[in-house]
Amino acid sequence: MTTATTARPAPAPAWARRAAHAIALCAVPSGLWRIAMASGVYVGYSDQVLRDVFDIPGWGIAYVVGLSVLAELAALFPLLLVSDRWRPRHPRVLASLAWTASGVLVLGAVWQLAVALTVESQTYMSSGTAHTVWGFVFAPLFAIPALMTAVTWSYAKRHRARGQA
Repeated sequence: MTTATTARPAPAPAWARRAAHAIALCAVPSGLWRIAMASGVYVGYSDQVLRDVFDIPGWGIAYVVGLSVLAELAALFPLLLVSDRWRPRHPRVLASLAWTASGVLVLGAVWQLAVALTVESQTYMSSGTAHTVWGFVFAPLFAIPALMTAVTWSYAKRHRARGQA
């Protein structure tokens, strides 16, 4: 006879697995765009803007590349919520962390949308084409809050059912 603490939760549904993988993929285009910017590829900013605003070349390269790596690592977190191989010791703590991350992502998306629509953020781009490319590259990030909330809901539901068994 197994107890509620040793029983395995139900496996994550296929839609939750796909959503968790989609989160990791949503972060890739913007990360590649930032790395291209740090590498000197023209992404729509003049050399003066890169120097004055982003400090590229300079420490800004490390910041931009580090931000890309950190964002991708964070985007891999939802894979833990759908993994059948990894069992956390305290699944409710992980669920609370995931709900917090979902809330922060929603607030961050609203904030980024407000920044993107301000006049100042648009004046740094040299052309309309570059701004359009920037929009397409960063647009997938706006799917992450909804996907993360869905994956978190699935995780919490599976582990809540496990605790009641």
